[in-house]
Amino acid sequence: MTSTFAPFTADDYAARMTRAARAAGEAGLDGIVVAPGPDLVWLTGYRPTAVTERLTALVLAPDRDPVLVVPALEAPDARRAAGAGALALRDWADGQDPYAAVAPLLAPAGRFGISDNAWAMHLLGLQRALPRSSYAALTTALPMLRAVKDAAELDRLAAAGAAADAAYEEITAVPFAGRRETEVAGDLADLLRRFGHEQVDFTVVGSGPNGADPHHEADDRVIEEGDTVVLDFGGLMHGYGSDTSRTVHVGEPSPAERTVHDVVRAAQEAGVAAVRPGTACQEVDRAARAVIDDAGYGEFFIHRTGHGIGVTTHEPPYMIEGEERPLVPGMCFSVEPGIYLPGRFGVRIEDIVTVTEDGGRRLNNSAREMAIVH
Repeated sequence: MTSTFAPFTADDYAARMTRAARAAGEAGLDGIVVAPGPDLVWLTGYRPTAVTERLTALVLAPDRDPVLVVPALEAPDARRAAGAGALALRDWADGQDPYAAVAPLLAPAGRFGISDNAWAMHLLGLQRALPRSSYAALTTALPMLRAVKDAAELDRLAAAGAAADAAYEEITAVPFAGRRETEVAGDLADLLRRFGHEQVDFTVVGSGPNGADPHHEADDRVIEEGDTVVLDFGGLMHGYGSDTSRTVHVGEPSPAERTVHDVVRAAQEAGVAAVRPGTACQEVDRAARAVIDDAGYGEFFIHRTGHGIGVTTHEPPYMIEGEERPLVPGMCFSVEPGIYLPGRFGVRIEDIVTVTEDGGRRLNNSAREMAIVH
């Protein structure tokens, strides 16, 4: 499966940096400090070849042009980044104080958002250089920074979802019974790569009682005839994430197993049906959870209904009780209710959904019925 997309341009990255700086000002911040990681990639296209103790920081503020501070030995790579033409590059050499290079870019007593994955040593270094400054994690200060996707991002997410669907269709044809979970997980990883993923983030294969652990890591358990098997897998393709779950059965399921699967499928349908602009995120969780509660399995649905997805496979917004933020067209997130019966089995069904102008659209379209595998 091949999909080609025009690369993001310096103008695209400039628009993102402008949007981020404006959002910072609207949130009462004097700017943001962005460390290597998904925020830096999304804002500039720059991904350092290695993240080390040397400071790299993008500084954005509403009243000044963006500046990327990098170690001198990494400056050539930074200049080749797609977004480099939209920012000023400032480097520092070994033996110099890197915080002295960043401090003049920040208001001495300002309050700044900082990447969640910034190293503590760098945050403490900035605080030493600017003792009156203060900082808030970007997920707290600007949780919706990357949440609303544009058309080009949606196309990439749709392609990643289609590739994950193709991997699922193929995995249902491989042998399950008599093989270790790790072997099936390896097959899934190979399929994701074959269908275009450059990075595999996870391949959950939870068979029998292991399926009652939502984040079970595939182990050496041998899958048996009669097992229910939860499959949850995804990664990055064209820089954007996939994440889907389906539950299969080795041979014919029992009536109880079918009943639980039917309840989860109905809950997932209800969650997707609740997606529309202006609806609070928590209403998606409530819609899915109500179906499971009404069927008497509420205590066995032990996680939120969904999480955002974009340049990472988990990011805001979250479909969880208490999240009153309204859905906005362009948001993308999972809808993935589950039931987990300790010592017996689990069931989860998950699609990525994007908010449209009048509802929601699934980016995963593989069959949601319980597939019978062998």
